[in-house]
Amino acid sequence: MSVAASDIQLFLFSLITIFLFLYLTKLYLRRLNSSKADEDQLKLPPGNTGWPLLGESLDFYSKAQKGLVENFVIERSQKYSSKIFKTSLIGQPIAVVYGAEGNKFLFSNEKKLLKHWWPSAIDKLFPNSDRKTNADRGQTMRRFIASILKGEALREYVEIFDTTIKQQLLTHWNSSEPVFISEMARKYTFASACRIFLGVVDPVKVDEFEKYIKIIAIGLHSAPIDLPGTALSRGIKASKKMRKELEAVIRQKKIDAANDQYCKKTSSTLEKDFVLHMLSSTDDNGQPINEADMASHLTGVLQAAYASVHSTITNLMKYLAEFPEVYRVVLKEQQEIARSKGSNDRLSWEDVRKMKHSWEVVCEVLRLLPPGLGGFKEAITDLNYEGYKIPKGWKIHWNSYATHKNPEYFPNPEKFDPSRFQGVGPASYTYVPFGGGTRMCPGNDYARIAILIFLHNVAMKFKWEKSIPNEELLHDPLPRPAQGLPVYLHPL
Repeated sequence: MSVAASDIQLFLFSLITIFLFLYLTKLYLRRLNSSKADEDQLKLPPGNTGWPLLGESLDFYSKAQKGLVENFVIERSQKYSSKIFKTSLIGQPIAVVYGAEGNKFLFSNEKKLLKHWWPSAIDKLFPNSDRKTNADRGQTMRRFIASILKGEALREYVEIFDTTIKQQLLTHWNSSEPVFISEMARKYTFASACRIFLGVVDPVKVDEFEKYIKIIAIGLHSAPIDLPGTALSRGIKASKKMRKELEAVIRQKKIDAANDQYCKKTSSTLEKDFVLHMLSSTDDNGQPINEADMASHLTGVLQAAYASVHSTITNLMKYLAEFPEVYRVVLKEQQEIARSKGSNDRLSWEDVRKMKHSWEVVCEVLRLLPPGLGGFKEAITDLNYEGYKIPKGWKIHWNSYATHKNPEYFPNPEKFDPSRFQGVGPASYTYVPFGGGTRMCPGNDYARIAILIFLHNVAMKFKWEKSIPNEELLHDPLPRPAQGLPVYLHPL
């Protein structure tokens, strides 16, 4: 009797799974024994590390997928009557801090007592040739990003975003049938990012890159299991293909940069995209950055710029459809800006800065549906926080949802109320969609421009209503309408 190939594959997969389980169990028990030894000497935070290997990961991710991740933090904080507790997530001992005090402690002690930490999947998706983790090389990347996402550069990116959405409105927005906002926001966001970061405008190439980025994004937010067929494995393969494509773009940019005539054409910031900035920059050791590392950095930047911005745009349009009184305030402000421009309908950085009420609405969207669950730090020395010790090497998690949904900071926290951001706005460290301290997202102004320019152009042409009134909101982990937010358009 012959054995089917599928049975052989299943048997081999089972062996690998058993071996992996035994190996990880050994590592977990070693870490647990180390933690117990520490506990004999230190007063650790209250809490439960849960199951071997899994810890409390299942409960954490289950609540995250339901859009209730704040409950994971709040329930335990109330149970232990503490704003810090211990748990175990993704095979790591974790201390979770809760509230503005915890955020302030973490954001104020970067590089002093703590360093940024990312799960190992990040390094598999965006590898570096020197084998340093992305967290360790983060400052280099932040310097690059800051150089192209500030000052005069931001002023000139306004034109790119404005041109991109105006072209899309002409070609893809048809009032005779429902328009899927999520798809439109993705295409607008990614086309703009490709132009700004790569100097790539070819729609075929942009679509190809976007397919890779979608797969990478799914792998990034999946279970950290790198086995054939898993989302992470597919993401790693897509990242490898995209990095190869980007290396070709980089090589062409090097040829262009050596051309005197080309350099004269790219004297303005607008024409000097991110690749050209990187070609003239050096790493932490003062050495030119190699093509492979540049491609890896670019892949990470594109993924970050793409995912969070289009998610926020989609959710903004959802809330404006649901709250007509808020929509009317936004429309009035956008119409006043349009009238002040006369015959010149091109937006400027000054126009974006005038959109104060519109930005208050965006801030409330980011409060209720931040594009990230929070972040992780790693203790670089034994810490004492709230009377508890956090051992060196432990990871520390701060959660944006738990802070944003805290009624102590935001009364009636589930209510959509943009007026929370009028005047002086929320207290320090209570509103953290972009993180804080030295690790605050350097792309927050970039996101502001992208979101408000999209909003202005759409609001000046259409009023919209949801074609699925009670469309489910999914969290995987970015919040998104399950069907892509199809809307009916009503020309103004």
